[in-house]
Amino acid sequence: MIITDLANEVSKRVEAVSDGLNEALFEPVIRIGVTGLARSGKTVFITSLVANLLDRGRMPQVAAINEGRVLSAYLQPQPDVTVPRFDYENHHAALLGPNPHWPDSTRAISELRLSLKVQPRGLLAGLQRPRTVHLDIVDYPGEWLLDLGLLDKTYAAWSAEVLARLSERDEGAVYLARLENVDGSADLDEMQAQRLARRFTEYLNRARDAGYYDCTPGRFLLPGDLAGSPVLTFAPLPAVEGGKRRSLYRQMERRFEAYKARVVKPFFQDHFARIDRQVVLVDALGAIHRGPQAVRDMRNAMGEILAAFRPGRNAFLNRLLLGKRVERILFAATKADHLHHSQHGRLSAFMKALTRDAYDRAQFAGAKTHAMALASLRATVEESMTHDGRALNCVRGTLLDSGKQAAFYPGELPEDPAQLLASAQTGATEWLGDGYEFMNFAPAQLTLKPGMGPPHVRLDRAVQFLIGDRL
Repeated sequence: MIITDLANEVSKRVEAVSDGLNEALFEPVIRIGVTGLARSGKTVFITSLVANLLDRGRMPQVAAINEGRVLSAYLQPQPDVTVPRFDYENHHAALLGPNPHWPDSTRAISELRLSLKVQPRGLLAGLQRPRTVHLDIVDYPGEWLLDLGLLDKTYAAWSAEVLARLSERDEGAVYLARLENVDGSADLDEMQAQRLARRFTEYLNRARDAGYYDCTPGRFLLPGDLAGSPVLTFAPLPAVEGGKRRSLYRQMERRFEAYKARVVKPFFQDHFARIDRQVVLVDALGAIHRGPQAVRDMRNAMGEILAAFRPGRNAFLNRLLLGKRVERILFAATKADHLHHSQHGRLSAFMKALTRDAYDRAQFAGAKTHAMALASLRATVEESMTHDGRALNCVRGTLLDSGKQAAFYPGELPEDPAQLLASAQTGATEWLGDGYEFMNFAPAQLTLKPGMGPPHVRLDRAVQFLIGDRL
């Protein structure tokens, strides 16, 4: 280990001890990480979470709120002034304004601090003053979390895996065609490297739009201020034995290693290693709608995500976490309001089954996990209709594309989620029997009573699992 790394670790240990003493003696801080794969609803989740903790009338399943011990809640400046603030006010206005619409998706990391004034409970509660508990909510793209899997891979191994996937997908045809005239042993041509990186980025975007979840490196999709830099100017190439230092292959390999060292590791050092509780949001209904292959791909991605919470997976992560672990992890299937409540149990069961194998592989060292179905902001109402003499449990809402009101029956999820997972595992391209259709609904126009947050489905149960023990 080099001297700089040793100094950084000593500094982190001192900061961890100092922060722990400060929280224990004064005002506890709970850092909640919120992430998810594409279109999972991270921004809506955080916005509704904060709104419903500020106005707590719809949060009866949070024990401290139900007991009347959460006396007040208020937003405060976040302690980390180097991280952009989560734009709560504008997202709230987008969802609850006169022309409601879904806010823009997460493009980079952001943070928000919500402070709760909580009355202690117990025999001596009446003699104790209320205590302030700070919730530091950290929002970051799920694609960044998937990058952790790159730390254990060489450029050669990563290239081989990616090229094998591209050969099985229509979205990869353009990039593979470009590779036919590329000699990795030739000297680096920077313009050629940039073209390859652009074509590979185009593939990642097409694959994500098609519903694939293994779209790494994540910063190729969300580059931010790294756009155009050499650290994002690499792409997978067929293996080259030996090769000159200035060859295209060796330079791509060098940039891949630089991406791990300069982009992936700092994210985990600066943000991920400090998280206490984690929320992973999943658009499970979207994957089911796209078919067995999408479900299989999502299942594999969940395995990669869960590996991020397992200290000891590699030497770097073991040193990084310094014995600290994420205490609770919630896996939530979002958009539960797109189904009638009679099917919510089946969606929850599917979510539990989807994460089961990944959970077993990760072997959490003491972390509590929970899987559930929820809707951060309810966009539909339920109604029953008769079709061909059969009663159907439907949902009604405003269609996102047309703006028209429509009642919709998506189909019946199986009682046994193994039916879905088995088809996905065997490589089926379509579901046996009836398919599953899910519509995209726009947020409904709402008029909220004083003290009432936005309507949701089970958001209060999610909060109770995440922080109930600390209130």
